[in-house]
Amino acid sequence: MTVVFCVSASTTERLDRFLADQLAISRTHAARLIADKLVTSAGRPLRASVLLERGAEVTVQFPPPPDAPPRTYAPAHSELRFVYEDEYLAVLDKPAGLVVHPGPGHWNDSLVNVLVGRGTPLSEGSSEGRPGIVHRLDRDTSGLLVVAKTDAAHRRLAAAIERRQVSRVYAALVWGHLRKTPVDIEAPIARNPKDRKRMTVADGGRHALTHAAVVARFGLADLVRVRLGTGRTHQIRVHLAHIGHPVVGDREYAFGGSRRVTPSERRAAERLEQLAPRQLLHAAALAFAHPVSGAPLTLVSEWPADLRPALADAAADANLLAERNPLQYLGFFASDE
Repeated sequence: MTVVFCVSASTTERLDRFLADQLAISRTHAARLIADKLVTSAGRPLRASVLLERGAEVTVQFPPPPDAPPRTYAPAHSELRFVYEDEYLAVLDKPAGLVVHPGPGHWNDSLVNVLVGRGTPLSEGSSEGRPGIVHRLDRDTSGLLVVAKTDAAHRRLAAAIERRQVSRVYAALVWGHLRKTPVDIEAPIARNPKDRKRMTVADGGRHALTHAAVVARFGLADLVRVRLGTGRTHQIRVHLAHIGHPVVGDREYAFGGSRRVTPSERRAAERLEQLAPRQLLHAAALAFAHPVSGAPLTLVSEWPADLRPALADAAADANLLAERNPLQYLGFFASDE
């Protein structure tokens, strides 16, 4: 397979990092392609350290996969809640703390391993090690996730996401109050050059678009309805932090968290932060056309129990602790796109 692309950014990172981000492959994979002289421009192999200029046309030639038996995945067992399932796909309500696909430190306890242990058939996936995974959620983000069981369903779902025909809506509690609502956050995202496990807004990064609107305004925070225009790693958390409203409880992109709050309200902010066991971010709604039948599917997931105390504290409404459907109670699902 051969991929050709033209650089549109004014500046880029060194080639191995830029290639990894643009093609959604590991940096090791990108470096291997470069070392094997499979990455060229104007017919000449490029070095890993080269900085590309705007307008440069880059050709990447992927070697055919070796004839090897398919990778096997150790089965794991954990309780999962499915909100929809048929022979082509499944939509589950992913709990926080569960990594989506196998990787360092989680080779045998990811969602993929749990699905294998359940006996769920999975598509081959778009990349090695991610069978059935059409899109991802961060480890500590809960909510709706679609899994493909057949290769045809996987291709069609991935294409629908690429064409922005899949609506992915998140509920987030963010510090402060958005000055403008709704707001479109359009800012390129790349890996943080100082910490490759984190992402950042940077020139030369991948195009990223997030739509956000306030659903409820509380004393120290806003409950925000967030809809993805693109699906970059950590996109919502990075974009909300970028506009000065990081997700409450986010340990990586807090930018000060409760310390950002005015001293007179600091104690209340610290209490809210202590009630947050993780980032207050939840994939609450998913809507798309079934990849085989074409029938519309609209699925919702309520605010999870572990985040309810923090939401009730932010809203200064103890009723939310007993409310079975706090997002519906607050009008979240009635909000406009």
